[in-house]
Formats: sequence, structure tokens, C-alpha cells
Amino acid sequence: MTKADLIDVVAEQLKLPRWRAELLVGHLFDCIMDALKKGEGIEIRGFGSFSIREYREYEGRNPRTGEAVHVRPKRLAFFKVGKELRERVNASRAGGTAPVVSVAAAGSGGADGS
Repeated sequence: MTKADLIDVVAEQLKLPRWRAELLVGHLFDCIMDALKKGEGIEIRGFGSFSIREYREYEGRNPRTGEAVHVRPKRLAFFKVGKELRERVNASRAGGTAPVVSVAAAGSGGADGS
């Protein structure tokens, strides 16, 4: 599924004009990226969590030439899948039936979004 596909699904399920769904999805992604840039973690219960992992510099090797290459320190986004999502994905692979929750129902949780 692409971002455009996600926008179409949100627009259809929430009965929103496509431009509004595009704003909603875009704003959600912007908030996630801004939090990760600040080094903050993001937890979406039942779905998963995003965090930043920091890697220190090291000497690597070019696989073609074997030549030593300096690799600078870096920060990368990391996603850890949540238990509910993992179970639903595995149930669908095994031919089981996992309950389907619509976008509207998923967003109607309490103050913490669960």
C-alpha cells in the first residue's frame, strides 16, 4: 500500500473529501517525523513503536574491493511491531480470521489512543 492508497482508504472509510484525508495523513506523518527528529519515541498501542537508534562510527569494508571505508556515526529510525499487529498478521498467514477494525473504530479509543 502506498501513501496515496492510504489516503484513498481514509477518505472512503471516514467519508471525507480526498484533500481532507490527504491533509490528515500528511499531518500524521509530519508529527511522527518531527518527534523522531527530536529523538522522541512514539508508541501506538496495538500497532507498534518507533524509536531512534544511534550507531557510532566504525571502519567498514567495501564488499567489491575489500578496501577499508570509514563509516560516520548515524541515527536511524527503528520500528518494533506491537503484539496485536503481529498476532493479526500471523493469523491471516495461517488462514485464521483476525477481527477487522475500521479506521473510524480504531480512532475512537480513549485519551491515550488505545
